[in-house]
Amino acid sequence: MNDLPPDLTRLRTLETWLELQLKAVQKRIEAMEERERLRPEPVRAPRPEWLLETERLGGTKGAPLRVHEGGCAQSKGKEITREQAAQFLTEGIEACFVCRPDKALGIA
Repeated sequence: MNDLPPDLTRLRTLETWLELQLKAVQKRIEAMEERERLRPEPVRAPRPEWLLETERLGGTKGAPLRVHEGGCAQSKGKEITREQAAQFLTEGIEACFVCRPDKALGIA
């Protein structure tokens, strides 16, 4: 089944229309690519250096469980300072066995 016009005049008209449509699409693509180039990179919040994992008791936070380095795959909890991390570790709070914050802080 052929949906194209049977005569040359209408085929040429269709060709012209398709060329105009193609140019419009190409112009839109160029504009969108330029917009993408000019869009600023998203700013990500800095990763915390140290985290304190706590017990979860019925939706509330409980006693401290573990200290993590901020980039640890096992890390979860609230952000703490380097000094707090060292203090928790010296008070007997467990160091994560994956990221070993005790070694990073020179406690182990």
